[in-house]
Amino acid sequence: MASQLQTSCPASWWTIGVCILAAALLPGLQAQTVIVNDTVSGFIGTDVVLHCSFTNLLPNVKITQVTWQKATNGSKQNVAIYNPAMGVSILSPYKDRVTFRNPSFKDVTIQLSRLELEDEGVYICEFATFPTGNRESQLNLTVLAKPTNWMEGTTRPLIAKSGRTEKILVATCTSSNGKPPSTVTWDTKLKGEAEFQEIRNSNGTITVISRYRLVPSREAHRQQLMCVVNYQLDRFTDSMTLNVQYEPEVTIEGFDGNWFLNRKDVKLICKSDANPPAHTYEWKLPNGTLPGSVEIQNNTIYFKGPVSYSVAGTYICEASNAIGTRSGLVEVNVTDKPLPQGAPGGIIGIVGGVIAAALIIGVAVTVFIVYRRQQKNRAETDSDLTDLPPSHKPAPPPKRKQEMKSHLTAEDIQVVHLDNMKHEEEIQKLPLQTPYYDMSAAEPSPYSDKLNEDQGLRRRNEREWTNFGKHHSEISNASDYLTRCYSHEDRYLEKIPRVYTPLSDLPQDLYPHHSDISFCCPPPGSRAPYICPKEQYV
Repeated sequence: MASQLQTSCPASWWTIGVCILAAALLPGLQAQTVIVNDTVSGFIGTDVVLHCSFTNLLPNVKITQVTWQKATNGSKQNVAIYNPAMGVSILSPYKDRVTFRNPSFKDVTIQLSRLELEDEGVYICEFATFPTGNRESQLNLTVLAKPTNWMEGTTRPLIAKSGRTEKILVATCTSSNGKPPSTVTWDTKLKGEAEFQEIRNSNGTITVISRYRLVPSREAHRQQLMCVVNYQLDRFTDSMTLNVQYEPEVTIEGFDGNWFLNRKDVKLICKSDANPPAHTYEWKLPNGTLPGSVEIQNNTIYFKGPVSYSVAGTYICEASNAIGTRSGLVEVNVTDKPLPQGAPGGIIGIVGGVIAAALIIGVAVTVFIVYRRQQKNRAETDSDLTDLPPSHKPAPPPKRKQEMKSHLTAEDIQVVHLDNMKHEEEIQKLPLQTPYYDMSAAEPSPYSDKLNEDQGLRRRNEREWTNFGKHHSEISNASDYLTRCYSHEDRYLEKIPRVYTPLSDLPQDLYPHHSDISFCCPPPGSRAPYICPKEQYV
């Protein structure tokens, strides 16, 4: 670094000395550091400590004096001075409130007692050294002020009146002389509104005022209103219960709808909900005077003797308090005979509820038991099948046999129609072909039992077919034979796939007198599919 300064300095002889001095002092500037707190805070009336220490790595640098100062409006005001030769000096207005803890050239920490709002500001710790000059650092001191909080209710009575919409002051919550300002809120179920005001005091503190207003109502009576003040980590709460005055709300009890002739010991009671309580009750009839058999005691009217038709009518009760007067009425009817009394509704409801609950529980239990039994049976069945050896396990269900596909195309299929026989002797010229039998093993099918039952029938048909080949000249009518042949086999051949050798060598005009007969009779006994060859007319 020194070499850089020497290189950058001009070559003038009068600046060479300055450059050499700067190069020599720069390492000293980096080796000297003043360490202080960045920020210090405290409440009014408490004590705070302002730390300041000095790091000096150059033994040839000497400290001549240490000074604490406060920056005020762009200038510096001395607070405390430490001089090795002259000692410690505290200046006004801090003379009685500032002290050095253990003053030395390395540490000049001070304590500021009984904080005041005026103490807030920027403080500077300055070390005077030789030959490197002054070194300093600064810190911020913040003075906090805890507010004074309180809540007060209005002295104006809260009176609820019908049709009133004006909101009046109910309570005030105040957080006074706080720094920084507090946060004021309300905790209540009331349907009112709050307004807030902040006042900045001359000493730098702030006062927060919140006022709660609402329209007085019967529902607001005895409701709680709480003021909540939050300041830093502190929480203040205070509450009050509203006292709302309202006129009476009147109800009449005692008439159960079953006043009948000669009933005794009946009465009507006038009840009122009022604040303050009703002090006067008055009974009357709208169209006349009260019966002579009645006796009035405060809010109750007693009917002496047995009930008669004279006690029927509309009874009005008026209740009054300091706020106003309200009334209520009841219509009394008298019957000849008492009305039938059923079971009390409450008992019926309870019994019905119990029965319904029992039914629901019973159904749920039944469903659960049935489900568990089904699950258990299924599990046991699966377990039994799992334990069987492979040879004893049931065979899988047979797959549906696909229809056998023929290798013949549509062009190879012929239909042979036999005309009426012209000459019976031509039958002898017909070469008998050996019937084709499907020698492949037949798969089990639902018709196996049926085929076994008709075994005798198939053997008989085989003999007839053989006789037909040997003694065809004995057949008087070929159509009768063919019809009989087909009728014997149609019971099971319709259900069995059939394959037979096509009759392609039959001569034309074999049966000229039976042109309406189609000769497509398979050899008896064959279970293979039969496909007629291409259509051919003879």
